[in-house]
Amino acid sequence: MTTLATQPPTLSARRRWTVLAVCALSMFLVGLDTTIVNVGLPAIGEGLGAGTRGLAWVVDAYTVVLAGLLVVSGALADRFGRRRVFRCGLVVFGLASLACALAPSLGVLVAARALQGVGASMLSPVALAIVVNTMPDPRERARAIGIWASVFGLSMAAGPVTGGALVDAFGWRSVFWVNAPVVVTALVLVAVFVPADPARDGQRTRRLDLPGQLLLTATLGLSVGVLIEGPRIGWGSPAALACYALSASAAAAFVRVELRQPEPLMDLRLFRRPRFAGAVLGAVAVFAALNTGLLLNTLYLQHTRGWTPLAAGAATLPMALGATLCAPWSGSLTGRHGPRRPLLLAGGFTAAGGLCLVSLDPHTAVPLLLTAYLLIGIGFGFANAPLTNTAVGGLPPSRAGVAGAITSTARQIGAAVGIAVAGALVAGVAPAGLADASRPGWLLVTGCGLLLLVVARSAGATRPPSPSPSPFPSGGTRRESPDTP
Repeated sequence: MTTLATQPPTLSARRRWTVLAVCALSMFLVGLDTTIVNVGLPAIGEGLGAGTRGLAWVVDAYTVVLAGLLVVSGALADRFGRRRVFRCGLVVFGLASLACALAPSLGVLVAARALQGVGASMLSPVALAIVVNTMPDPRERARAIGIWASVFGLSMAAGPVTGGALVDAFGWRSVFWVNAPVVVTALVLVAVFVPADPARDGQRTRRLDLPGQLLLTATLGLSVGVLIEGPRIGWGSPAALACYALSASAAAAFVRVELRQPEPLMDLRLFRRPRFAGAVLGAVAVFAALNTGLLLNTLYLQHTRGWTPLAAGAATLPMALGATLCAPWSGSLTGRHGPRRPLLLAGGFTAAGGLCLVSLDPHTAVPLLLTAYLLIGIGFGFANAPLTNTAVGGLPPSRAGVAGAITSTARQIGAAVGIAVAGALVAGVAPAGLADASRPGWLLVTGCGLLLLVVARSAGATRPPSPSPSPFPSGGTRRESPDTP
């Protein structure tokens, strides 16, 4: 049975764009916290006595939990109300940030970061769902998603700069204290400007898929965990082999459960559509490239070249600049011509940025480093709007929460994998050897850019989205919605 959604009340143009601004502020928090910690990792390691593997968990405890819970949070928002879940996520995120700032040990910090991920999971898909349902016109929605993606991209790229300044001035705990005033401001703005969800009288709500949720979380946790711990336990050790088997078993069980569920957590039939599958794969690639580069950059500049956290963060300013300038442009291109053109630009610039650093050494010229970061930032800026718009278009409006959740899950999976791979490459490596050890990581960044070029081919013809109210922008008709079992 397909769940029918009550149409949201029509808002004025000014109110619609105000709602977008409020949601974008909350998304800024989620994106910022994904990367702001990176530049402070060396200081956290010194303060809490943690090595590279422990520091990788500080980052990935957040991203793995965030990725694992995004889909169910989107479903909860569709079930219990988007504004309610959104506000709950802000509260949990704010309290967890305070716990991170006060953490006395690495274990407590990792646990608090995981709790942050729980709160963030209630923000990302719900913010996108609110934006999508507030913007009924397809072209206006495409522009709004471009702005939303640009804010999210800016927060990801600006994280190292902000983190470097805070760590240098106030110490590593300040990267968590800074969240408190933003959370309070967002809570007030949501209460004032974000409309309540439409009445759902007479509508059947979807059941929660708890088996699917548990299996998805187990698959992600085991996969990322073995990537982080592989250098310590040995890639061919019995413990590693057991993790491989458990991860594969959990993934297979997840697929089986989802195919049999009348109301699955993630409708796997969507992945039969090349555009949707390509958007999800592209989101993984983009965020794997970004996070691999950010972690390798942080460790290389601070450990090998002896730069301060502020200097290392400032080195990523070209990346932030490229993302900030190109994301709105990408949204405009997507609205006018479709996703293929911006995806081609994203793939080309990302691959070029990675190629610049495949021969990295301890004395690589600073202009080359800055050029590489600029190219990666441009690629990142061009990628988000077409990927997000394509993925959201793959589900009917009543499932906008789940649509945003699947896209955001793919992003965080890419971020977690990028951090895990980068950490595994340089774990236990002396500062003098970090440049050589990081070269495969820059090859990975290049490969992710080339993958985006492949994804662009499945993104459809370069034409504006149809003004038709159909949620399937591919132009064809469908006899059943993805919600129909």
